[in-house]
Amino acid sequence: MPQESICIKVRKVYGEKTIILAKKLEMVNLQLKIGRNAAFIYIPLIRQPQDDELKALKKHVPDLEILMYLFPEKKKRIKTFVELLEDKISTHLLASLPRAIDFVGDIAIIEIPPELNAYKIVIGETILKAHKNVRTVLAKAGAVSGTYRTRNFDVIAGEPKTDTIHKEYSCQYYVDLAKAYFSPRLSYEHKRVASLIKEGEAIVDLFAGVGPFAVLIAKTHQNVKIYAVDVNPHALAFLKRNIILNRVEDKVHPILGDARNAVRDKLSRVADRVIMNLPENAIEFVDAACEVLKPKGGTVHYYSFVSTSDSLENVKFRFTETVENMGKKVEKILFSRLVRETAPYQWQVVLDAKIH
Repeated sequence: MPQESICIKVRKVYGEKTIILAKKLEMVNLQLKIGRNAAFIYIPLIRQPQDDELKALKKHVPDLEILMYLFPEKKKRIKTFVELLEDKISTHLLASLPRAIDFVGDIAIIEIPPELNAYKIVIGETILKAHKNVRTVLAKAGAVSGTYRTRNFDVIAGEPKTDTIHKEYSCQYYVDLAKAYFSPRLSYEHKRVASLIKEGEAIVDLFAGVGPFAVLIAKTHQNVKIYAVDVNPHALAFLKRNIILNRVEDKVHPILGDARNAVRDKLSRVADRVIMNLPENAIEFVDAACEVLKPKGGTVHYYSFVSTSDSLENVKFRFTETVENMGKKVEKILFSRLVRETAPYQWQVVLDAKIH
């Protein structure tokens, strides 16, 4: 509700100076928004200025007025879920609470340490309260594992589901987190790689998942052909839905199967560019990446893991050595970086390599 309050009216040109002076005198009402029109600003006060204060203000700011003005109420800042938990969990346990939450569509995902397991329902309900667009809160209940790269989750608040529609840049994706791998933390990589694609290229995404690389590339380019491969039938089913949802049926061609078999049977020497987002063991499929490139060569986007006991330079060396064992040559490492931390002392990394 609007609120009437005593204020300082001053020309806009003196506005910033007046606000600083009034704050020094501890008279600004921080609960109300500063009012503005074409010529003046209105600074809400918590009290009537005393004579000496008014004199000090007028010494630096000519033509100010003290009057009543109707102010809009300042929106209250929504507390974070950590702040909302301060009176529910003891301080020493609160320090163990992860600050990072992943959001996939209307699902929030958090990793709860063992010492906070007894509070997981409270934590889940608090996340729902802090984030009004969230319908479900999931707690990680294991690591990403298996051929399909999935993990188990516990529903700790909200609707009992693991499926949603996730929006990223100009695309939408059907996702089921229990059936197919998806990470919102790779959003920048999806955009970065898509921005490197040239019109007329043929791209093979060897581990496509639900399609975040393939669909975005297709959505942002007119003349491309993307072969999207995945061994997980659930992921491929979502990929097919996402191709239709984003209207890229003429550009993205889904293929179910093991990456190496798919290359051998259908994709030998077709690609200008290969995406290898399987950091757990992409090194084992470098032969397939080399085979899928056109005879003139091309670019490989290679993802791997590195720990503090290792180095990015060692990743480059291992990749280069493996390519050479295939009878090919790394002409140049075009780009490399740490993508994200995936565990204590472990990072996902990416190499962009030009293969001759």
